[in-house]
Amino acid sequence: MGTRDRILAATSEMIKEGAERLSVRAVAARAGIGASTLRHYFPTQRDLLNAALTATYDQAMPDERIRDTSVPPRERLRDSLHRLLEPFGAPDAARDVWLSLFEAFAGPEATPEARAGYEVLEAQAARRVGAWLAILEEEGVLAPGDTGRRVHLLLTVVDGLSIARALPRRSTHLEDEAATLARAVDAVFDLPFPARIAS
Repeated sequence: MGTRDRILAATSEMIKEGAERLSVRAVAARAGIGASTLRHYFPTQRDLLNAALTATYDQAMPDERIRDTSVPPRERLRDSLHRLLEPFGAPDAARDVWLSLFEAFAGPEATPEARAGYEVLEAQAARRVGAWLAILEEEGVLAPGDTGRRVHLLLTVVDGLSIARALPRRSTHLEDEAATLARAVDAVFDLPFPARIAS
């Protein structure tokens, strides 16, 4: 593993462990390098955090499933979106994850850097879902449309489902979740999402 990858792996580990501050010295120590070496690859703390969050998202959301043309396109998109919910896991884990996310990115102690980090995560999710839709459009199985609106719809549904996982749930929650995700995917395939006219 190269130095840059070691730095990103160390940063990702610290993020997952809930490190309150990702100082250059702490990340460098975890990666087994000097702070000046880290600065060579990532001149600012923001550069480091953005790169680590991007790498984490890319790792969590591979494109293999959406490219598997042996599977119907709606099923591929549903499965890919469902992977966004995997980090939230079972009810107890989901509550812990949501509390951790809220405290880190939106709570009273959240720093401007943390809020900027959330914007990176949000942008990465939108980029990845947009890429999935573009793949389906290129195949000719999804009519061209306003990708931004489609992405917003799908991610809003995924956000709502992820919150629902953290709340007390009915015994049918898995079936309800799958049906809701399927409806959102059907809307993307069946409803017109014309491109907005520039004003």
